[in-house]
Amino acid sequence: MKLQHGREVKPAREVADGHRFCADCGSVKPLAEFPRNRADSSGYATYCQPCHNTRTRETKQRLYGGNREYHLRQWYGIGQKEVDELLAEQGGVCAVCGDPDPEHVDHDHRTGWVRGILCFNCNGGLGQFRDSPTRLARAITYLRGTTWQRVLIHPGVYQMCSPTRGRPPSPRS
Repeated sequence: MKLQHGREVKPAREVADGHRFCADCGSVKPLAEFPRNRADSSGYATYCQPCHNTRTRETKQRLYGGNREYHLRQWYGIGQKEVDELLAEQGGVCAVCGDPDPEHVDHDHRTGWVRGILCFNCNGGLGQFRDSPTRLARAITYLRGTTWQRVLIHPGVYQMCSPTRGRPPSPRS
């Protein structure tokens, strides 16, 4: 160690091009084994991917008590305790379909406010309809009104038609 500006400084390590030293496991590895990091002047993280993953897991456990709590706090601003309370208010079932043991937190994408706890299918369904009441209403109308039926248009020949489409089968087809 040598002194620089009144502090002890470790000598720089000699590392081959395309490699980097992992300060955690103390080994030299190819750059491909390091996650990208735009904040670092080299463009790569200080720790190799396995060490980086281990450190992240340990930090989430230490600060949040686990990955689920971390995820809930980061995305929705609530913890598992609040999720459990909301689920109890819902009677332990999905707020949309009533199936037991829902696990997915539903939130308004415009405001970020949590609306309820849903099952996988209901949560995905609302997402597919982009949280639009108009789209959902149209889907309900569609489901209630479209019953395709086989109509005999010639002996042995059937055509599929829907009474709500307003188009009876063509007599010439």
